[in-house]
Amino acid sequence: MELFFLGTGAGVPAKLRNVTAIALKLLEERGSIWLFDCGEATQHQILHTSIKPSRIEKIFITHLHGDHIYGLPGLLASRSFQGGETKVTVFGPSGLKAFVETSLRVSGTYLKYPLEIVEIDEGVVFEDDQFLVEAKKLEHGIPSYGFRMIEKDRQGTLLVEKLKAAGVKPGPIYKKIKAGESVTLEDGTFIEADCFVGPQQKGRVVTILGDTRMCEAAHSLANEADLLVHEATFANGEEALAHDYYHSTTSQAAETAKRAAVKKLCITHISSRYDRQASEELVQEARRIFPNTELAADFKSIEIPR
Repeated sequence: MELFFLGTGAGVPAKLRNVTAIALKLLEERGSIWLFDCGEATQHQILHTSIKPSRIEKIFITHLHGDHIYGLPGLLASRSFQGGETKVTVFGPSGLKAFVETSLRVSGTYLKYPLEIVEIDEGVVFEDDQFLVEAKKLEHGIPSYGFRMIEKDRQGTLLVEKLKAAGVKPGPIYKKIKAGESVTLEDGTFIEADCFVGPQQKGRVVTILGDTRMCEAAHSLANEADLLVHEATFANGEEALAHDYYHSTTSQAAETAKRAAVKKLCITHISSRYDRQASEELVQEARRIFPNTELAADFKSIEIPR
């Protein structure tokens, strides 16, 4: 599992940072990529990476401000032109369906793959046997959501060498034991499944927030996450400005991470007022409160280990 930043700026594209888009690479887990927000020129950013649009399975839109959605129609269209055939599901606030369908219809765009658009509310927005995604409404000028991706715990590894030492030959019986089913061999030997399967592998939790003021929903979504991605549009000391524009400062993002006891914080959605040097000062502000903080940058990658 790897988080890859395609755009980390706020408001408008800048030389240092494109507008918001984040790819969650789940290539090992499910052979696909999930995208979070899709600002203008996201597909152009993808051209500079190894990401294949055909592998994009789900897109989660935090809110409908242009710097988070203006790249979506183009990406969906290009995916079709580039041979994408598998279904894409797009999740986001009310109004998303009209935006996408109108853009595609007016431009005469025909998609060669199934597209589903799910307009969300708070609660579980997606679940299968691997992942659960929960959404909560944050505090912003328009409806803005944060997403908590929960990887479900995985069964432990089958201890093959131990089974062989116990005289259990490879075959269908291995599948039963891995599934937790104890078995009796032909010679009467009882094999207790729990003794031949390693410890359960705990799933990871990644929280990605849309634009927001400091709020209780952000804390709830971030609780004990392996990684929290939190906007930090403004520097410490600009709390009044951040409040007026429904955004957060570096210190507020760090306070949320500290209170939620996350393992790592990555601050993003950085205003273009901050150049490269000033951006480094931003991350130092956050680290004074929450030391394990990283500053997002376009094309930056963060591994999320088990």
